Amino acid sequence: MKKMFTWALLGSALFFGCNNEKAPETKEKTPDATTETKSGPAEFADSKYSEIGKKGLAALSAGDIEGWMAGYADNAVFLWNNGDSIAGKTAITDYWKKRRTEAIDSISFTNQVFLPIKVNQPQSIEQPGVWLLGWYMTSAKYKTGKRMTQWIHTDMHFNDADQIDRVIQYLDRVPINAAMMK
Repeated sequence: MKKMFTWALLGSALFFGCNNEKAPETKEKTPDATTETKSGPAEFADSKYSEIGKKGLAALSAGDIEGWMAGYADNAVFLWNNGDSIAGKTAITDYWKKRRTEAIDSISFTNQVFLPIKVNQPQSIEQPGVWLLGWYMTSAKYKTGKRMTQWIHTDMHFNDADQIDRVIQYLDRVPINAAMMK
């Protein structure tokens, strides 16, 4: 009797365990054309903005101020972390032309890192839209014969026409001022 019970138990386990019926398929819900996906507060932007940043630094390094300024909007504002600023493409162009011809003999940018970001929902005071965050080692030889090397961080905001309308540059003025002293 024990053997019969064991075989019956084994047989029913095999019967139910080997049941080849397929479980009912569940369909995953996929968004249709009417479903909106909500963007987060920020996302990566197109890498073309990194190329704009690299091209601009190459132009400034070559002394090509027109090339450096080609991507700027007429109403652009250039700000530094110490509170100084210049408003308008013409004024920014004049500043860099004078700086490149009268103060800086040569300038180069290495170890460039660029991060293009699209701000969808500002978290504080930043403008919505595309920002290019850039970090690079800047080495400059001044007309005084002195040199300056430091990391500089630059944030560039682009308007709807993909022109730079705001630049915020973070740098240390101490080594710059020391290099400019005769």
